[in-house]
Amino acid sequence: MSAPATARLLPDALPPLGGTRRPRLLIAAARHGMEDYRRTRDLPRLIGPGIAAAEVIDRLAALEERLEDSRRAGDPGWSCLRHVEVLIALLAERALHAE
Repeated sequence: MSAPATARLLPDALPPLGGTRRPRLLIAAARHGMEDYRRTRDLPRLIGPGIAAAEVIDRLAALEERLEDSRRAGDPGWSCLRHVEVLIALLAERALHAE
């Protein structure tokens, strides 16, 4: 089941992530991936099982911020794939909560 059309369009209207800019390609990849986002499949893999709904966005935002810090520092352990996966989840969750 794909995300509703509004979820794919809303990220443009949402406030910036963490107040810092992200590379356009990173954000574009995440927006493109929102179509295939599955909350029940992806959230437990990214932030662990049993996270309260109220904490999901905060947890994802904190994880994304750590990944962004790693990217900016040139950390060899930074994973572009992981960063995009977390951004997909974060954008999709923010869009769902904005509805």
